[in-house]
Amino acid sequence: MTIITPRHDWTREEIAALYDQPLDALLGQALTVKRENWPDGTVQKSQLLSIKTGGCAEDCGYCSQSAHFETGVAAEKLLPLEDVVAAARRAKENGADRFCMGAAWRSLKDRDLPKVAAMITAVKAEGLETCVTLGMLEEGQAEALKSAGLDYYNHNLDTSREYYGSVITTRTYEDRLETLQRARQAGVKLCTGGILGMGEGRADRVGLIHELSQLSPHPESVPINMLVPIEGTPLGSSAPISVIEMARAIAVCRIVFPKSWVRLSAGREGMTEEGQALCLLAGANSIFVGDRLLTTDNPGIDKDEALLSATGLAAAGHAEMENGPRRTTLIGGDSA
Repeated sequence: MTIITPRHDWTREEIAALYDQPLDALLGQALTVKRENWPDGTVQKSQLLSIKTGGCAEDCGYCSQSAHFETGVAAEKLLPLEDVVAAARRAKENGADRFCMGAAWRSLKDRDLPKVAAMITAVKAEGLETCVTLGMLEEGQAEALKSAGLDYYNHNLDTSREYYGSVITTRTYEDRLETLQRARQAGVKLCTGGILGMGEGRADRVGLIHELSQLSPHPESVPINMLVPIEGTPLGSSAPISVIEMARAIAVCRIVFPKSWVRLSAGREGMTEEGQALCLLAGANSIFVGDRLLTTDNPGIDKDEALLSATGLAAAGHAEMENGPRRTTLIGGDSA
């Protein structure tokens, strides 16, 4: 029987068994879960803006913005408020319902908190759902962000505990979990997922999903990224992961996190239209739009419109989608 409500007692063995199913069985199960929890035929558009680019003190092996690597990305100052608001307005005009702001910091400094809070308040006033990723949080900062109108805090676990040290050495797994806990305690929703294609094995992908499943309540948002290799980073020559493996991970996330957003995030630029459609069929219900994701390319508006047209999906807002299933009427008048 397919479980369609959240559970917090998943074992690694159960998740591995899901992951290893024949693809048709896995996708069928994921689609059943999705249709019981989310409306048919809709996808949310999110847009991401780098509000402070480059010069990060962390050594994340995939990141073009790390000060440890020579990638050609220069350190810049925090964007002015008016530039952020203008970008949010353009995103909304292009159909985005969610606006994410990312800063290349190891952690949020108190001196920058009022400026970021003002950005959140201004973007919220434009009628957009808000998300930020600012590195680690200290005591009291999450509460201030929440007061400014923040909906989601993004802080990815990236990979399994076992493989994490092969990717990052300047911040521990526990550091990441502590920041997630600070956000959760402040009443901010969690956006946390991982990156596939960093040289990890399937067991690590299972480990990541299992780790996320232990959070209670589950993260409201689970982004799944395909590594975009950046020249100059330690992972810049990583072998690409297959789109089928991406679809498997997305399908497992849809089953394990039935009421969470599962976001098809970085890496779409390197996928075919058919590959992206497979990931959407597997259970993703949100995509990132706009020409850039922080410092990497993303499909343009024309390509996104072609994708939605080909799949018959319509962009919809979070409020509509979170209301739950909306059945499609079949030939003969019955409802599916």
